[in-house]
Amino acid sequence: MKKFRPTRIDLAKGLVACGLYVAFLVWIRSWWGIVVLPFIFDAYVTKKINWGWWKELENPVSRTIMSWVDAIVFALVAVYFVNIYFFQNYTIPSSSLEKSLLVGDYLFVSKMAYGPRVPQTPLHAPLCQHTLPFDLGKSYIESVQWDYKRVTPKEITLNDIVVFNYPGGDTVAYACQNRDYYLLCKELYMYNMPVPAETDSLSALEWYRFYNHAIQTGSDYVKNNPSSFGQVDWRPVDRRENYVKRCVGLPGQTLEIRDHIVYLDGVPNKEPDNVQYNYEVQLLAPLPEPLVRELGISGEDLLSLRNYGYMPLTARAKAALEARPDLVASVKYHPQNETENLYPLNGHTGWTCDNYGPVWIPAKGETVKLTMDNLPVYERPIRIYEGNDLCVTDDGRILINGRESTEYTFRMDYYWMQGDNRHNSADSRYWGFVPEDHVVGKPVIIWLSVDPDRSGFSSIRWNRMFRLVDNIK
Repeated sequence: MKKFRPTRIDLAKGLVACGLYVAFLVWIRSWWGIVVLPFIFDAYVTKKINWGWWKELENPVSRTIMSWVDAIVFALVAVYFVNIYFFQNYTIPSSSLEKSLLVGDYLFVSKMAYGPRVPQTPLHAPLCQHTLPFDLGKSYIESVQWDYKRVTPKEITLNDIVVFNYPGGDTVAYACQNRDYYLLCKELYMYNMPVPAETDSLSALEWYRFYNHAIQTGSDYVKNNPSSFGQVDWRPVDRRENYVKRCVGLPGQTLEIRDHIVYLDGVPNKEPDNVQYNYEVQLLAPLPEPLVRELGISGEDLLSLRNYGYMPLTARAKAALEARPDLVASVKYHPQNETENLYPLNGHTGWTCDNYGPVWIPAKGETVKLTMDNLPVYERPIRIYEGNDLCVTDDGRILINGRESTEYTFRMDYYWMQGDNRHNSADSRYWGFVPEDHVVGKPVIIWLSVDPDRSGFSSIRWNRMFRLVDNIK
């Protein structure tokens, strides 16, 4: 083989490529990547490795196939780095943020908004969150795990819409992936076992032990019945489902919901313009299609009205229906008084979706006094998110990493996330705090919006295309 002699142009290209790569390593503060530097230099300058070996194949079909493979591999590597460090596509799958973000909105999510995370599970297939297509199994190898680190971190602003990894998704039953695993376990036990008698006389410790026993017993049942629930598995933080909600509580704030209004440190938080609550609506005649479209009432909303007698409405939609006595007999607020499945699952608070808390949101470096009354609220951050061994003795002493503890200092910031469709949103009221290492990014622009209730070109919401998310309040 003829010896390759690099030209000045080859040398310049190599130095530029190596310089850009080193700048990238400095930015992400990850010096292990320096091992790749000699290969980049070789590809441009020394060329000791025959990177284009497939171009020398005699068979033209083989050359064509390998050229496509080469292009696809390059594209996947590029997509991998773009998705991790810069932005990724996200689709709104549910109505929890309506009418701010709608089902069928396609978003660009900026990883730069809060600082991109260095991947905690680096060995994973690009474009696959946790499962390969066609049920081929996991899209990642969890044996290699890196510590949480965020490049140029930035703070979340109150009332930002945020994409994050679902905190309750650390454990999943594959046949029930749309269910919160811990809630599933609790329900399996509670449906078959009676709640303790004379509940008013039970202490916080007795309730804690009862609910923990219920969740553990239900978990054992799920694991022992794979034919019904599928394999039970653990997922790393960055391989958990992506959720999108609005941040309505910041680290260090005390949040309380009174009569469905969110209060922070005793002051009511500004509600989004498009916030929705459920209302009981009595119709005198079917709502005409032009009015339905004008008010943004979806097929899901109308189905809820037919099945349950209530549907979510914005203040604007409520006023518009009340102004139509020819169509509507009455519009009445429908309170959400659910108590059983709210966070914490192993506590007995008596809170409801409309009247919740008060609860202090943990902040990095801040210390909380631990009692059996508040331990269920903070147990999951201490044990699951920050990786401590926590247990409670029969006499009510709290042990953290084997030592009796009456307080705990948090190592991460936490956030409180809720949907704008307040009565139809699985959010922090159901699964608690969102740790900072779960934060993915911020939606910045809607690049496409498709109405699932319509078909063809009429399904495209042209007025939402290329709309900035920050302009949706």
